[in-house]
Amino acid sequence: MNDYSYLMKGIVPLSTESSTMVSSSRYLNDPRLRDWVATHMLRRNGPDVPTPSDSIQLVMILREIQDIDRINSLIAEERARNPVLDAWFAERFSSSFGREDLAKYGADTVGGIFYRQLVDNDLQVDIVPNFTPRNDYEYFQLRSGQVHDLEHILGGGGFDFIGELVPYYMRLTNLFVHLSPELAGELAAFSILGSTRIITRAVLHYPQTWLIVQETIERGAKVGRESDPIYMMRYEDVFGMTPDDARTHLGIRGARMVDTFAASALWS
Repeated sequence: MNDYSYLMKGIVPLSTESSTMVSSSRYLNDPRLRDWVATHMLRRNGPDVPTPSDSIQLVMILREIQDIDRINSLIAEERARNPVLDAWFAERFSSSFGREDLAKYGADTVGGIFYRQLVDNDLQVDIVPNFTPRNDYEYFQLRSGQVHDLEHILGGGGFDFIGELVPYYMRLTNLFVHLSPELAGELAAFSILGSTRIITRAVLHYPQTWLIVQETIERGAKVGRESDPIYMMRYEDVFGMTPDDARTHLGIRGARMVDTFAASALWS
């Protein structure tokens, strides 16, 4: 009954002279990332370690693990094939608005909804500090941070922890639809690890939220699969529009808003 030899076939023991763990995976080789994965995939939620702090730790670790020169090389190859992407990187448009610039927009507009979210939670636009990008990869990261909250609004994800799965899976899917798999994989490293911590904790510790978590993943992936390149969208152009009109203008498709606040209260 306990003979698992069939399932264990093909394992080849390897030897090494190294005194520490060595793997063909640069992610597995890094002890900080191993600890991050073990901790944040398996832990319960608690006020001693606020969930938003998980992602900042992950960003800092990935900056040192990933081969930024290689990513920039992949971006250069993609730009050579895609004139629209090339023009987007060449322009390097960056947001310059502040919270009070949004106060003029109606309550039913993208700008007005974003303004209410910022005011109600005592937030400013730059949750992550602004910086001057030195290369294409850094610009991609800057722009991703600038538009994250707007992806919540237009993708149909609530401003809560389970709602985060909508922009996560929008990106995870959309990158692979529109870019080469290798480049998409590099650009999606943060999203796959950051989103999975929400998923594993739901199943292991908050199972009453799982079906809602799963449905939220599916909604985000649908938007990513059906939409134009999300990472190039200029949301600043649609602040005065309703979300539905903004989606039509930008090429965002398949979005459906579902309230996940109550489930997130159970999860967090």
